[in-house]
Amino acid sequence: MRSGVIRSIALSAALALPLAYTHPAQADPVPSQKSLITSVGASAAKRHMQALQDIANANGGTRAAGTPGFLASRDYVAGKLKKAGWNVTLQPFDFAFFKENATASMERTAPAPKVYAPTPPDGSSVGDFATMTYSGSGNVTAALQNVDLMLPPGPTPSSSTSGCEAADFAGFVPGNIALLQRGTCTFAVKAQNAQAAGASAAIIFNEGQPGRTATLQGTLGGPGVTIPVVGASFDVGQELSAAGTAVHVVTNTTSEIRTTYNVVADSKYGDPNKVVMLGAHLDSVLPGPGINDNGSGSAVDLTIAEALGKIPTRNHLRIAWWSGEELGLLGSTFYVANLPADQLAKIKLYLNFDMVASPNYALKIYDGDDSDNTGAPAGPAGSDEIEKLFEKYFDTIHQAHNGTDFDGRSDYGPFIAAGIPAGGLFTGAEGIKTAEEATLFGGTAGVAYDHCYHQACDTIANVNDKALALNLGAIATAAVVYAYATDLPGPAAATTARKAAAAPEIGTVR
Repeated sequence: MRSGVIRSIALSAALALPLAYTHPAQADPVPSQKSLITSVGASAAKRHMQALQDIANANGGTRAAGTPGFLASRDYVAGKLKKAGWNVTLQPFDFAFFKENATASMERTAPAPKVYAPTPPDGSSVGDFATMTYSGSGNVTAALQNVDLMLPPGPTPSSSTSGCEAADFAGFVPGNIALLQRGTCTFAVKAQNAQAAGASAAIIFNEGQPGRTATLQGTLGGPGVTIPVVGASFDVGQELSAAGTAVHVVTNTTSEIRTTYNVVADSKYGDPNKVVMLGAHLDSVLPGPGINDNGSGSAVDLTIAEALGKIPTRNHLRIAWWSGEELGLLGSTFYVANLPADQLAKIKLYLNFDMVASPNYALKIYDGDDSDNTGAPAGPAGSDEIEKLFEKYFDTIHQAHNGTDFDGRSDYGPFIAAGIPAGGLFTGAEGIKTAEEATLFGGTAGVAYDHCYHQACDTIANVNDKALALNLGAIATAAVVYAYATDLPGPAAATTARKAAAAPEIGTVR
């Protein structure tokens, strides 16, 4: 779709809602406010997405937290924001970084040689074994020593206590490779005990009951174990437990604490006691550039920021680009946890945009009122009003839409946990598009909304221009409506302040 056509979709769509939508935000923008909305074009968002693609290309194909590609993405966004007139804060926080630098290998060298199939770092297939997250690196050939195995397995899961106590390693020969069985305690405890006993590597295999036989793809929870640690299937573990077995194991990993950054932009205008906040995560996964996930949401928010940065508004606008979302909402969780209670109470709503241009898209609105009656319950009071704003927008332009569960899976999660009204848009990830959705939105039923989700092929070619334009119109409209609204969603400010004051104060945003 040519940029002019993209822009026309966004402009015509964005004009509609402010004229029709007057409750509960009580927003009827004057002509100058309408022109703000129409100044936001999808072609500008595509330029930002291309810039993020270029950054990934120059940095090993990734923009993941803790990598040079993320730092370059951070600097790109911050530079554009400063030029557009925003006050910009780079908020640092530490996190546990892990990368498998090369595909691991494992082979039995005695009594009879046998090579086992690895699980590659990108997870594109599952082999006989897999490197555990936060495993150390090493190239080890040694005798295998069984550690308190329960073979055959017990009748119920977690019957085995293999490696859970230091006493399990009585008589362990330093330098041997420890063979451990899943059960009772964490993988980290097993690996730490093996390392303390002098093991040169550890193999942890599945326990063996129904449902606990497949290759283990586990985590050690964080850095600290320096020896190679791999998970294996029950069949492989049982095979290796035979007497006289020796194994060659190779892992190549980076496991360490690194620093990453949230980018938080504050307008110079608006009532500081009424903060309207938007957000999107800026980091990708390690295997790819993350242009739909989530260069799309990041680019849309940046495009809106450029349009509104030097414009006085009634309410105070704040926009955040989070890091570490792909590792478990780390950046947004850190931000909310470290914001003083009185400052948290000033955030009247949070709008989240994570994947808004999926190639096989559906136009999904977060189900803030649980009207779909599936999954998570309704969000904090006011989330229902945010959902209705987006529904009204799409209804006004005669565009189909549907709901998506308010499950806290993206960066709105910490905000709703703090009682802040939230909402947003989503075009789908690894989920499968239904026949009904194909009728509503086009595309192909029975395949993923984004077939490149969390993969190297999530490039600039992996976005749907029509979905981007439609969502940009909705997001720009919501931003302007709430920036000028006299009646924001949610409970009265005094009620929100009392709730926030009751919450523990952890620290301050640096």
